[in-house]
Amino acid sequence: MKTKTMLNSTSSTSSYFVLEAYLHVGNLRYLFFMLTAVIYVFILISNTSLIVVICMNRSLHEPMYVFLCSLFVNELYGSTGLFPLLLLQILSDVHTVSRPLCFLQIFCVYSYGSVEFTNLAVMSYDRYLAICCPLQYNTRMTVNKAVTFITVLWFYSLVKFLVTLSLNIRLPLCGNVLDSLYCQNFLVVKLACSDTTVQNIYGLFIVSLTVLVPLLPILFSYTKILKVCFSGSKQTRQKAVSTCTPHLVSLLNFSFGCLFQLLQSRFDMSAFPSELRILLSLYFLIIQPLLNPLMFGLQMSTIRNAWKLLICAQTSQGV
Repeated sequence: MKTKTMLNSTSSTSSYFVLEAYLHVGNLRYLFFMLTAVIYVFILISNTSLIVVICMNRSLHEPMYVFLCSLFVNELYGSTGLFPLLLLQILSDVHTVSRPLCFLQIFCVYSYGSVEFTNLAVMSYDRYLAICCPLQYNTRMTVNKAVTFITVLWFYSLVKFLVTLSLNIRLPLCGNVLDSLYCQNFLVVKLACSDTTVQNIYGLFIVSLTVLVPLLPILFSYTKILKVCFSGSKQTRQKAVSTCTPHLVSLLNFSFGCLFQLLQSRFDMSAFPSELRILLSLYFLIIQPLLNPLMFGLQMSTIRNAWKLLICAQTSQGV
């Protein structure tokens, strides 16, 4: 049975939101807290370890690994936007969050999603250059250009959602109950007492921009890569498969999570069991930060070898 401590007719002066999707699970909440904490610690350790490996190993100071480093930093950013508050709410009897903290979480979660998708799009273009233009790769994609790409995509994503936040933060609200485990932008806008036409139009524009801008280079890159694979040698196909598989798995996994989250926020999903809706609403914020270090860390031999060398070097220094 869900918490219903506050009616959705609260005045617009309310300084907090009620997160209504939490279920009463009794003492099982301690088990859920421990499982969630273990997942968060694993995300922190795995992503931080790979960032350290890339930064400390000179052989990995190449564009592809610079993009990966940005991806791992984003996993830490997105996870930190979700997990601390989620852990507090699991142990709490009253699931409330202050208004400023709620808007901060909205900004972190949505900018994380934009950075993730855009970063994966730039990585697909990098793979296209490496596979389809190997002789020109070192001139067309340098470390400095990679850093420029990363700076632009982070700036673009953060500014885009700062504008969204500035439009929504002053909205007078006629309620404070969010049917979610964490703060979501569309659910807050739905509580508005005033006309939200501007917010809705800008929201659709931002969703389209967030999807289409990365999608175009992804489709272009993989179309070219597939053409080269079908017409190229066996060695070219093997190289394409080995370098593109982790990226494709990450991209498809994240796209699935975002698609469900978009459908759940815009349409009535009450026909689905609440437990399933809860799990899928957290999918892109939990599975992606878990999957990326495993996929890129285990699948890419260069990172595996660099990790082993770093461990051996630390062990020998300790001895």
